[in-house]
Amino acid sequence: MSTIFTRIIAGEIPGTFVWRDDRCVAFMSINPIAHGHALVVPIDEIDHWLDAPADLVAHLFEVTRVIGIAQQAAFDCERVGVIVAGYEVPHTHVHVIPTRSMADVSFANAAASADRDQLEAAADAIREQLRTMGRAEVT
Repeated sequence: MSTIFTRIIAGEIPGTFVWRDDRCVAFMSINPIAHGHALVVPIDEIDHWLDAPADLVAHLFEVTRVIGIAQQAAFDCERVGVIVAGYEVPHTHVHVIPTRSMADVSFANAAASADRDQLEAAADAIREQLRTMGRAEVT
């Protein structure tokens, strides 16, 4: 059975995408810890990130870095936090979270749901920064 992320990537379930290349996508979290919280997810369904090939892990973290740079510019945050936990969905994913303090890197602060307009506004801000960076992978 496909994971929810596979279904989002395939377009079966709506997602608010900011990045797509031949190996991964990035889309907004529907349970954001902070405004602008995005997920970087490989297209291939791999449960645990340690099981991913090294070149894919390197690619995921480079995309995470690029998304983080865009978030920092878009949201004027102090830092961009990263979480790789893997308990919520059995499909490798990297949480990329604009932060102002350590409290912004806690799943205890995750929203139960997100307003569609707020997700789109955050995605638009990230896309704008990615375009400014000359990234062709912007969706």
